[in-house]
Amino acid sequence: MLPGYWQRTFELGPDPDGEGELVATLVSRGHPDEDAAHRARDAVLVVHGFTDYFFHTELADHLASQGFRVYALDLHKCGRSHRDGQTPHFTTDLARYDVELERALATVAAVSRARVLIYGHSAGGLITSLWLDRLRRSGGTARAGVAGLVLNSPWLDLQGHALLRSAPTSAALSALGRLRKHTVVRRPGTGGYGTTLHRDYDGDFDYNLTWKPIGGFPVKVGWIHAIRRGQARLHRGLDVGVPNLILRSDRSVREVADPAAIQRGDAVLDVTQIARWAGCIGNRTTIVPITDAKHDVFLSVPEARRQAYTELDRWLQWYRTEHRGECTAPADNDGSDGHG
Repeated sequence: MLPGYWQRTFELGPDPDGEGELVATLVSRGHPDEDAAHRARDAVLVVHGFTDYFFHTELADHLASQGFRVYALDLHKCGRSHRDGQTPHFTTDLARYDVELERALATVAAVSRARVLIYGHSAGGLITSLWLDRLRRSGGTARAGVAGLVLNSPWLDLQGHALLRSAPTSAALSALGRLRKHTVVRRPGTGGYGTTLHRDYDGDFDYNLTWKPIGGFPVKVGWIHAIRRGQARLHRGLDVGVPNLILRSDRSVREVADPAAIQRGDAVLDVTQIARWAGCIGNRTTIVPITDAKHDVFLSVPEARRQAYTELDRWLQWYRTEHRGECTAPADNDGSDGHG
């Protein structure tokens, strides 16, 4: 476990995709029984993307310096939540993450009456946006204690040639997803984006290479079909019910083996697609391109990273002013549906 961090495991029951018992892991910066947890008026719940898990203590420290109690969720089959015999990150329905996201919210509410800001990166940005739209329609984000959303390079459409997004391709993907969901459609690479991040290669960060391998995990057809269904739902228009900030790079770069060639741009997603579909998140969206940022803007080269933090802080100042004087989240759920 990261020094100075605490974690709690949620047992989620049998995997509908037949890979054993599922768990999710909620990580907290500092122990939840500390007095500061009860004084905090704001909390943030961080949700990672594909081939990822929570490790970014620099981001957590920055959010804490802004007065936020920091939590992060390793989704089922990801990072700390992966179990033997499970396919990392594999699911055939993104809505299955709702249960663990709502348990995380309940745990935060049990610790303090803080407003909760949701943060999602890449696939986590898609997952959290879809979840908040469902949450709003089923009872309201405010009632659940959620007051805002920050998206870091959210995965809003499938990158690559337009043929990959065509109706015939989608139909074929749907059929294959039902019949052969574990068919691999993209194998792990030999480097690329991952080599710009990790200290053992050309990056500034340290993390577990088993949980976040340099070349990524295999992409399977059942999972990509779930992503495409989620993106299609987003394209019809969501309303997450809260103000939201979208940070992205100002450019995409082609992923190549040479890390020096992809240090200053998004080597994973097409940023024009993020710009195109960002308006489908909700009605109060702020979109900020970060010059020379990588796919994860907070793992960028130092000058781009500083700009990303500056833009985040500017929006957070507005966010806290906007919610000044409002009641914080209700504490009527003791979070006892998880297990330590």
